[in-house]
Amino acid sequence: MFTYEEKIKAVELYLKSESWTFTIRTLGYPSIGALRQWVKEYLSFGDIKKIHKRKPKYCEEQIQYAVDYYINHGRNISKTVRDLGYPNRDYLKQWLIDRVPDFKYTCRSGKTMVNLSEKDKFNAVTELCLKEETAQTVAEKYGVERMTLYNWKHQLLGDNEVEPLSKPKKITTIELQNEIKDLNIQAEELRRQVYQLQLEKDVLEKAAEIIKKDQGINLKTLTNKEKAIVIGTLREKYLLKELLSVFNMSKSSYFYQVNAINKPDKYIKHRELIRLSFSESNGTYGYRRIHLDMKESNMCISEKVIRRLMKEENLVVKTIKKKKYNSYMGEISPAVDNLIKRDFHSDKPNAKWLTDITEFHIPAGKIYLSPIIDCFDGLPVSWTIGIHPDAELVNTMLDNAIASLKESEKPIIHSDRGAHYRWPGWIERMKEAGLTRSMSKKGCSPDNSACEGFFGRLKNEMFYCRDWKDVSIDKFIDILDAYIHWYAEKRRKLSLNGMSPIQFRKSLGLIA
Repeated sequence: MFTYEEKIKAVELYLKSESWTFTIRTLGYPSIGALRQWVKEYLSFGDIKKIHKRKPKYCEEQIQYAVDYYINHGRNISKTVRDLGYPNRDYLKQWLIDRVPDFKYTCRSGKTMVNLSEKDKFNAVTELCLKEETAQTVAEKYGVERMTLYNWKHQLLGDNEVEPLSKPKKITTIELQNEIKDLNIQAEELRRQVYQLQLEKDVLEKAAEIIKKDQGINLKTLTNKEKAIVIGTLREKYLLKELLSVFNMSKSSYFYQVNAINKPDKYIKHRELIRLSFSESNGTYGYRRIHLDMKESNMCISEKVIRRLMKEENLVVKTIKKKKYNSYMGEISPAVDNLIKRDFHSDKPNAKWLTDITEFHIPAGKIYLSPIIDCFDGLPVSWTIGIHPDAELVNTMLDNAIASLKESEKPIIHSDRGAHYRWPGWIERMKEAGLTRSMSKKGCSPDNSACEGFFGRLKNEMFYCRDWKDVSIDKFIDILDAYIHWYAEKRRKLSLNGMSPIQFRKSLGLIA
């Protein structure tokens, strides 16, 4: 049991350090489970309850039934516990002491348990709270079980937590000397830790200075050659054993690398040609295409060696990982057939429409775009932009697109099997407008490749290779909306004779 002050102290120390382990090691208490519970209670209510009511393990009916069973079935404690399956012997003995006036219990030693007076119980509980002696010692002094002693405490004090009535202890000379000895040991350990941290700091700084990797320094990912170079620069300040321990490197491996470094490099000319080929390709050539360049120069070496030399020269081909938003949430409603069947050609406007949702992830947050693309000329018929990929996003887009149709126009709308296109709201709007639904196969992006192509061109021209660090979500939405307007009205499309979709429709007299 811990006092209120002890709990508050533990919680405050954790909130400062934000470390469970540090808090428990510093204070020497409690368990990690108890500390988590205290912190949760403090953060929820702003304080820790001083009074905790403990739910009794057995109800009054169970207690009385056990006592009656004992009286009516031979007055045998072991038989009662065995037949009923509850409680333990200590609990039952205490119930019998409290409820059976003539109860006497004979211990294994042959001694008879006698009922103590209220004064003796009070004195026993007082000694228990003083904690000058162990609970077992106090229990033996009064001739009772330890569990009985705690039951008396519960009867007298209730559920209230009391602080220990401990008396100040006198510190002897021996205890003071031992404490000084412990403090010296702790100080020496702290000095050792400071030295180790300084060593690791110098190693990281020197590695960053020498290696100069763009992605940062990680000692675990350094090659043995790089480790040997860094160790060589710090040997005058630190012992070789200490440096090898930081890098987790054996002594034999270090000296092997030292000897290898001192040897002349037989790939000097090859390195120059690799750097030249990589530079002329604007950083797009990997080891296979560089290998072809070196073949033409009659300086051919294996692809494996080229790959190793490129790694040593830090020549890495930059690539962009593309992530596609996935709105699939299961079979919400039956899927319809694929009517488009990858035929994205249309002889007239508003005959085949494509739709999907794509995601933009910037430091300020995520933005989602939901457009409808016309297969006739790739025109974005309608689009909505928002921060939530919900039903409102796609439903608003569909409503705006339907409003632009003539009475005779009933296009097929093709989508993937995302949840947005299988909700009752979408289906009902399609029925009311007399439009036809079409869906791709599950997880088959080529079935909607024309819409995916629009997303690809949009992101390559507007989104990728730009710094969005200081751009807010609202600003990004404005930029994205302006680009789509430009795409529809002014962006030249070679398949449309160098005209934009809007200009193409004007040339055909479809719009004014």
